[in-house]
Amino acid sequence: MKTSHLRILAIACVASASIAGFALASDMAAGPSRADLGLLAGVMQLVQQDYVHPVDSSELTDAALKGMLSRLDPHSAYMTEIEFRESQEDINGKFGGVGLQITDHNGLPTVVSPIDDTPGAKAGVQPGDAIVSVDGKSTHGADLMEVIRKIRGQPGTSVTLTIQRGNQSPFDVSLTRQTIEVHSVKSHLEPNDVGYLRISEFGAETPSELQHAISTLQRQAGGKLSGVVLDLRNDPGGLLQSAVDISSDFLNGGTVVSIRGRNGNDDQSFTAPASGALLPETPMVVLVNGASASASEIVAGALQDRHRATVMGTQSFGKGSVQTIIPIKDHGALRLTTALYYTASGRSIQGNGITPDVVVQAAKDEQVANSMVWREAQLHGSFANPGTLSKSDAAPDAKAGSAQTSSPPIKEDLIGTDHDTQLKAALSYLGRLPAQNPTLIRTSVPG
Repeated sequence: MKTSHLRILAIACVASASIAGFALASDMAAGPSRADLGLLAGVMQLVQQDYVHPVDSSELTDAALKGMLSRLDPHSAYMTEIEFRESQEDINGKFGGVGLQITDHNGLPTVVSPIDDTPGAKAGVQPGDAIVSVDGKSTHGADLMEVIRKIRGQPGTSVTLTIQRGNQSPFDVSLTRQTIEVHSVKSHLEPNDVGYLRISEFGAETPSELQHAISTLQRQAGGKLSGVVLDLRNDPGGLLQSAVDISSDFLNGGTVVSIRGRNGNDDQSFTAPASGALLPETPMVVLVNGASASASEIVAGALQDRHRATVMGTQSFGKGSVQTIIPIKDHGALRLTTALYYTASGRSIQGNGITPDVVVQAAKDEQVANSMVWREAQLHGSFANPGTLSKSDAAPDAKAGSAQTSSPPIKEDLIGTDHDTQLKAALSYLGRLPAQNPTLIRTSVPG
């Protein structure tokens, strides 16, 4: 919901123990039956014996695992060794590709967001674009990670994507691959000493990048910022720990997010340090839109529930599930959905997303033309929202939802510029607030 930045980023953690192998136990009640395993083995044997072309058993095993995991939900998957290695490169923020983040929608790889300053963004690829072919070969029904591998490649080589944008006729976009080294935080000082911070994804280095950006802005403002805009629009997410660390930069103590799994011993609560906030008294706005997902929603939800910031923009994507990466010895790894996460007040974001306190749509001429607005609830196999936690499990002051508003996202090259209506609305809002303890206002601002 990055990979060549071509996969929607999952909230992920790596399991401490890998799967070394599979053995039949005497009690199979909790696992596959001997009949199930025998059926799989028998079908593989038939394919190897009678299929029109020879097929290696390892290819069949990989295909079986991919099929099994892909039927669970949109974010569970089996990764081969090569794909697992590439996913680790993604987390480290450096890889060869074109700089798009995609997910699967109705059997087609669909762009969630381009990454700033990459070939995909510079060529005008937009959120909601469906990639219908790569170098002339159809992607319909293809494995998403295999499509990703086709788009990736050595820097300097080219790839042609055929794009379907809304109801327009398909068109080709030729891109030259480059080394994508993601710097996930951008910042600048707005008038009246308001700091603007944009996070494009939540990687391992994002917390340190954000802290450096805040220090720089404070220095540029003469030591004190009058307000902060944290821009999470078109940010598809990333690492859970990064989301917790970023939230903790603006909160002193208390719950950031909690996780609830199938088993009670999987439940966890993540809290901010008691005195870790970098800007504890500075008025703050968080900007979100329909392409803000996963870790972005954790941060926006935490700051909203804790009344630390006013959330502005449009309804976020609604990815509220946790994926655990489980390495398999001498093979690849599973990316398995193992839990759902909840905001500080006990809200599940799954399928619903974050509802802004102040609804602000991008102006019509700033919106991506003919863009399709996809959300988590529309993805095949997505989970329904499970509701809120019980009052005994949740933090106080659970925030009531309101009517959800979504619209086509802002064009990537306008984000953070003088032509950004949503940013202008955030700056205007901050200009009307008192210096401390601003009161949240729920309203709607037409775009």
